[in-house]
Amino acid sequence: MRFIFAAASLLALAACGMNGTDRYKGDAAADRDANATTKNLADTMASHDSGDVSSDVPDIPDPEARPVMQAQVVLDRQGFGPGVIDGKMGLSTENALNGFQEANGLTVTGELDEATKAKLGQWQTIPATRVVRIPADWGSEQYVRTPKEPADQAKLQRLGYQNLDERLAERFHTTVDVLKALNPGGRPAGMKADAADGPTPTPSASASPSPTPSVSGAADTSPLPSTFAAGQLIRVPNIGGDRIAPGAIDDNNWQTTLVSLGVGTEQPKVTKVVVSKKGGTLKAYDGGGKLVALFTVTSGSSHDPLPLGQWKVNGVSRNPPFHYNPDLFWDAKATDEKQKLPPGPNGPVGVVWIDLNKEHYGIHGTPEPQTIGRTQSHGCVRLTNWDAARLAQMVSPGTQVIFEA
Repeated sequence: MRFIFAAASLLALAACGMNGTDRYKGDAAADRDANATTKNLADTMASHDSGDVSSDVPDIPDPEARPVMQAQVVLDRQGFGPGVIDGKMGLSTENALNGFQEANGLTVTGELDEATKAKLGQWQTIPATRVVRIPADWGSEQYVRTPKEPADQAKLQRLGYQNLDERLAERFHTTVDVLKALNPGGRPAGMKADAADGPTPTPSASASPSPTPSVSGAADTSPLPSTFAAGQLIRVPNIGGDRIAPGAIDDNNWQTTLVSLGVGTEQPKVTKVVVSKKGGTLKAYDGGGKLVALFTVTSGSSHDPLPLGQWKVNGVSRNPPFHYNPDLFWDAKATDEKQKLPPGPNGPVGVVWIDLNKEHYGIHGTPEPQTIGRTQSHGCVRLTNWDAARLAQMVSPGTQVIFEA
């Protein structure tokens, strides 16, 4: 999306190696002590890498092996984003495998060949899924349907999640359909029918009052119906790398965003980003020239082609508003007017805008992660919100950005 950059506070985070391994064992107790009076930890659904499993979540083994999902989980943890984690081989997973293979000196095939399986084998103890309990306070969250028209979006305070299901899917880098498949009948796969699960939650559109149209013709902002509910046990993809290091974030809103996306604060520092128009990928390299991350992207269209060339990062805006200017959009309605849209994961640029020294162009998130690599953009580079949040912590003003054919 094209966007007028809003200045952001910039926070440089130290690189602590590849994110998402099980290297956090022993950190859990220290984290609790350091954060006894703060909210600086990931939520109660954080990965079990630290061995600090919530006591109210029973051990329910997954009845299925799910080898592709397990590979996606590991790739995601290692910084090679498979896009939406769905247990299927697809474009984004092939791209992630290409990146992992390149970074590890393997023959680049984009396939789960034997050499790649052997290399991934060092993380074979990380299961494809885990069971979590949806936090109780998710039931008191106010969910609001996103209006279609910019003028109606501008009236909202925030373009947040439309229901609990959507929030849950983004938290675990997946889709609502995948969550439903992992929880047949509304219960975690592998859970016995007669097993106790505490109070039975009642899925609903929203547990709290939400704005509704009061004037004839007003946009409908009532939340979308939900399948899942607060307090419920649910099986989810076992994403990791979601540790919020004590004291790493001094912006409460950004910290909340990272938690909601399952993205940790320990990301590698990069000095160069290369976006390939042909490959549909974004590669990130550290100061030594090593490939440390790869994400599938949507970049440009026939109407707004990717501006090939060498650019650099001006700055990073976290949870940015969006300045909608219909003059910059070929598909805008003739009646559209300029609008300032509020921030939020369902905003046109998602949770991050990485501003470039090419006017109106940047790298940003999206409200529709399932479309990455499959639809066109208005010239900019679009990632899933969780990948954009990672990249925002990797780059800094001056980072080189190359757009190639």
